[in-house]
Amino acid sequence: MSSYLEERVKWYDENYRSGNALITDKQFDQLEKNLLRVNPNCDYFIAKNNLILPSLPKDQIEEFIEGLLPDTKILIEPKIDGCAIALQYRNGNLEKAISRKGLDVTSKIAKIQDIPNQLPIQGIFQVRGELYAPNRAPNFSQRIASGFLRAREGSGEGISFCGFQILNSRLNQHEAKKHLKKHGFSTPKDVYCNFTSQIQIFRKQWLNKKLFTEYPTDGIVVKINSRKLQLIREKSYGSYGFWQMAIKF
Repeated sequence: MSSYLEERVKWYDENYRSGNALITDKQFDQLEKNLLRVNPNCDYFIAKNNLILPSLPKDQIEEFIEGLLPDTKILIEPKIDGCAIALQYRNGNLEKAISRKGLDVTSKIAKIQDIPNQLPIQGIFQVRGELYAPNRAPNFSQRIASGFLRAREGSGEGISFCGFQILNSRLNQHEAKKHLKKHGFSTPKDVYCNFTSQIQIFRKQWLNKKLFTEYPTDGIVVKINSRKLQLIREKSYGSYGFWQMAIKF
């Protein structure tokens, strides 16, 4: 019975990630809960719960918007200069934190005041964000954050964490950030584009130091808001295999 249920969950999940949702999110969540109840150690959950920190593509704006419809909803966020961190909570408890290099930094991260140690959430909850030093120049922010992670001792004072993505979520980018904020995470400010042509306008504002000045930034991050479109790009084997991109200059 559990093997059949696992096959169905995998099948529905693969179709959803290909942009072909066959059932509602509520129906899928119920199937997933049933599978978790009867076989929590099956391959589906082992694969899903493997904490990774995917790299953020860096390229020209033209490479990102190619293949998008002109009215695709876009979010622009600050590219905070610090250290990328992935967090994993299990049944509400902070279980693991890894750095970009895959190093376990859980004991360090637990000292950061604006990272909750507990959440009112069951199951696996994975958050991607940036560890950084506020009110510092971008290069110093990165040095301070990386130095804290390398040091044997340290209180984490003067270091903050900004959460900007739920790695194992079916929410769009805007809703995911609202969800993070609801549970006590700091999230980056953003600007909303109704047309891809507006990206260049906000890029120039950042270059002229009129946008995201409260963060130590070394660029902007451009993201597709729709989770459905994100998943289509994630599964793309063509030229457009990414849904977010860091743009520095």
